[in-house]
Amino acid sequence: MSSREQTTFKSGEAQGQAKEKARDAAEGVKETAGQTKDKTSEAAQSAKDKTSEAAQSAKDKSSEAAQSAKDKSTEAAQSAKEKAYGAAEATKEKASEMKESAKDTWQAGEEGTAGVLNKTGEQVQRMAQGAAEAVKNTFGMGNAEGEEK
Repeated sequence: MSSREQTTFKSGEAQGQAKEKARDAAEGVKETAGQTKDKTSEAAQSAKDKTSEAAQSAKDKSSEAAQSAKDKSTEAAQSAKEKAYGAAEATKEKASEMKESAKDTWQAGEEGTAGVLNKTGEQVQRMAQGAAEAVKNTFGMGNAEGEEK
């Protein structure tokens, strides 16, 4: 082999090796790019999942807070309703007691008045009979003692 042939051979061999190295490097870059793409995709999906979870958690907390406020409001309204009902019942009961007391007082007054009027009527009647007897006796029209009327 001549020197020129050797040079050409070595040049071809170097070119082949260079092409092989370039191909290996390109495959390495391709593989690295694929790995980077996969890692980026995984990171993006993870961020998306975390954001979705955070949004759902915030939604759940908001819903729980709203339900809690609704429950407290309902309890407060029920308590106010019960207190108002209790106050109305107490007022109704007190009014009934006052009515009974007034009725009792009126009846006692009426009975007292009737008793006084009855006694007074009896006294007036006795006095009138006594006066009539005195007038009859004065005019000699009265019955003598022991005589029947």
